[in-house]
Amino acid sequence: MSDPYKLALCQMKPVKDKKSNLDAAVRNVGEAVRREADVVCLPEIWNSPYDLMLMRENAESSSGPSNTLLSELAHEYKVYIIGGSIPEAAEDNKIYNTSFVFDPNGGIIARHRKVHLFDVDIENGPRFKESDFFTAGDSLTVFDTEFGKMGLAICFDVRFPEMFRDMNKRGAHIVFLPAAFNITTGGAHWDILMKGRALDNQMYIAACGPARDTGASFVTWSHSCVATPWGEYIAHADATEKIIYADIDVDYMNKIRMELPIGN
Repeated sequence: MSDPYKLALCQMKPVKDKKSNLDAAVRNVGEAVRREADVVCLPEIWNSPYDLMLMRENAESSSGPSNTLLSELAHEYKVYIIGGSIPEAAEDNKIYNTSFVFDPNGGIIARHRKVHLFDVDIENGPRFKESDFFTAGDSLTVFDTEFGKMGLAICFDVRFPEMFRDMNKRGAHIVFLPAAFNITTGGAHWDILMKGRALDNQMYIAACGPARDTGASFVTWSHSCVATPWGEYIAHADATEKIIYADIDVDYMNKIRMELPIGN
């Protein structure tokens, strides 16, 4: 038997001023901790609007101000922080869409570079090519915590079920997904994908998007959510700025897997 733990998904609205985004992270993490969250997750590209030009301006190294701040907050509040993602300016002169995970001591215990880049040209919808800016990662990410093994993916990665199956096989009971879906594909596929990946693997899926800015060049779907191993939402946001919370019960997951065995 294991006790449930509480997670918080912070649906922030990134703005052009980077300091304002860092200040917003301080407020969101602080509020989540006041609500007794054990794990706090930020959205995909939380330190900049999702605009290739602005992301270039806000790219920084793994030891830059965004990660330094999250490390300090994790250590101060003694929580795990899933650091959404940032444009990571790496030592190989490439830029990755990268999520870092911080433990309660402030140390980086995981790094996931988005594997599947968002290169699309949808009729009457968005035309966007992340590969013009980002380099793709090439690794699965599963990491250990006091609550058990957790997985990490970013946005478009969710469309590749084999990736989630592999994280399941490596012992992850939950996968965090910082995800800035656009309003076209979000409206069509968001709920199906989040509940589907949870059902496929009888695990929790926690997807955290940025709040919607209708004046942005890339308008996001938002709707951060937590899906259970039974394919139900236990937390779900609209498109506005807010924090949603969910209790994650590994014993419940194990019960579902025993009652409906599908090879876990």
